[in-house]
Order: sequence, then C-alpha cells, then structure tokens
Amino acid sequence: LVQPVESGGGAVQAGGSLILSCTASGNNFDSSTWCMGWFRQAPAKERAGVATMIPRLGSIRSASSVKGRFTISSDSAKNTLYLQMNSLQPEDTAMYYCAATPTWTRCVSSDSVLTSTYNYWGQGTQVTVSS
Repeated sequence: LVQPVESGGGAVQAGGSLILSCTASGNNFDSSTWCMGWFRQAPAKERAGVATMIPRLGSIRSASSVKGRFTISSDSAKNTLYLQMNSLQPEDTAMYYCAATPTWTRCVSSDSVLTSTYNYWGQGTQVTVSS
C-alpha cells in the first residue's frame, strides 16, 4: 500500500506564496518512475487537476488557471513531490490533494488530469487565500 501525505497548506493573503509537499511511503513506490500530481477541490466543486508530472520523462501538465503561478517539481532522492504556489488568489482556496499512480503511461495524455487515472491519494491539505 502506498500512502501519500501532504503538508504545507495554510492561510495566506492574496498575492502570497505557499509550498506544498507530498511524501509517499510504501513498498514499490518510486517517485522517479511513477506519475504524480496535485489536485484541488473547492466546496461544492469537483476535484480538478492542478499540475501533474512524470519525472522519468520530465513531462509536466498544468491547468491553464495556474500556469505561470504554480510550479510542480519532484525530488526523487526524497520521494517527494512539491507544488510551489505564487501569486495566490482567493479562487485558489481549496483542499489540495496529492495523487500517484505506477502506470505512468496513463499520464502521457490528457488523462493525467483525470482523478480516475490515479490509484493512491493523500488526505489533503487546506489552502485558504483571503482578499
């Protein structure tokens, strides 16, 4: 069983920054070969992809709403995924989830932003941005 664990959420004012981290543990987990991503879910809204990556290919996909503001990265030595969030806006307020799948080929296409692509999910970390 692989269990991602998110950290780094909090409350900030508009224009501020946060860094989210996701560390996963479990047999056979290797962040350098899996596909991993960040999703978010605001109240009364569906969970949506924010940014995903396949470290072994250096392939990254980001939602248009966060391009230029959010950066996804990973550190394979630490088995950790990051999401650097700059210029945060109130509409970024949501619960942020880390997700992972060993079937990285499913992330090559636009399926990478579908929740159904991922096998493992963290419990989420709350990000609240005030105006």
